[in-house]
Formats: sequence, C-alpha cells, structure tokens
Amino acid sequence: MVDGSPVGRRVVLGVAAFGAVGVAFGSIAQRALDTAVAPLRARDTTGLTNLIPGDGFQIYTVTSSVPHLSAASYQLKVHGLVNEPATLTLADLEAMTQTELTRDFQCVTGWRVGGVHWSGVKLADLLDRVGVRSTARAVTFRSFDGFYDESLTLEEARRPDVLVALRMLNGPVSYEHGGPVRLYVAPMYGYKSIKWLGEIELVDQVTPGWWERRGYDVEAWIGQSNGRSDKPV
Repeated sequence: MVDGSPVGRRVVLGVAAFGAVGVAFGSIAQRALDTAVAPLRARDTTGLTNLIPGDGFQIYTVTSSVPHLSAASYQLKVHGLVNEPATLTLADLEAMTQTELTRDFQCVTGWRVGGVHWSGVKLADLLDRVGVRSTARAVTFRSFDGFYDESLTLEEARRPDVLVALRMLNGPVSYEHGGPVRLYVAPMYGYKSIKWLGEIELVDQVTPGWWERRGYDVEAWIGQSNGRSDKPV
C-alpha cells in the first residue's frame, strides 16, 4: 500500500524493468540507475524498490531539496580558528595529495555497504594547509543544503581514516551520495559522514550535529555507541 492505495501491476513491472537494465548494462548504467531510483527509494513504503539491483546505499536527506552544484561552481569554505582561511574549489582539492581507502559504510539504522572504495584529501592535510590555531578544539561541518551540520573533535578530525571525499564507488561522488564533495569518517556511523559538504569551521568546542540534537550520540563509534553492537569497520 502507498498512502492507502494498492500497488498496481504496472508498478511491479516497472520495478522489474529497472532491475533488468542494471543487470544487462553493467556499472555505468548501474550508476545512472541508482541516480534515477534514489528519489523513489526515499518515498517507497512498499519495499518494492529493494528489488532493484543497486549499490546498497539508502539515500537520506533532512530537507526536501538540495542545490545541485557543478564541479565548476563548487566551493568549500574553511574558516574559524585558523591562520589562513580559504575557499577551495574542486580543482584545488583535486590538486592536493589524494588518499585512497577501502572501507565499509555503516548506517546507525542497521544497514552496511561493504568494501566501498573512497578517495580524497585527508582532513588532517586540509587542516594543515590552513593552519589550526592553538585555541581550536573541534571542527564543525555544514552542508550546502542549508540545514545539516556535524562535528568532530580535533583529535578525531586528524585521524588518517577521515577523508574529504571526492570519489567513491569507482567514480566521482554523485549528487545523490552527497557530491561533488562529502565527508567520510570511516570508524563512525554514517550520520557523521556529512553529504554535500560546503563549510568547515574550526571552533573551540564540539557542537552537537543535526541528528545528535534529535537523540543520536555525539560520539558515534561503530559498535560502541547508540546502543548498537555492530562490528567496527
């Protein structure tokens, strides 16, 4: 049932057709298929879209729409308690040393996507570029959707498995996955890995993020928080 209406035969056949496309044409078509299906998954109360082959991710947003930023128009603002505030383009980030990781992505709601290939700039390298002042204790991240925010302690932000990610799933970070640039915090639940990253601010204390103000743990270590016992990545 969808909003009290029965699911028709055409819907079932349509889901089957979507799945056939992904099976028949491989990874390029699969990425396009994931892009097309993402908004349907977000509104599907039937579970039918789970029949469509995909990359395993479930796409969440906290607002009804997010601006599309092209590679040419994207900018990342880095400011706050730093010596040299910067506004970086995607080209600026691509010119920095790139780090690759193959790690799982674990959502606090229970699903996990294993062995995801990530590539981008270590957040520690970006912090070194702007120069962190001695009074900084934490990092606040904001999405360019205008709503979502997150935080890490400075020690957490400097871990080698925390990336400003430019690539994932063997291609640039797609719009649905939070592109052109997102954060990936490997050892923590997915709500820490903020999508549509637009701003990084160095601050003097941790500020709870969007989901944390709604009950999730500020410290989001996989298997050690939020009452869950998931295996660490």
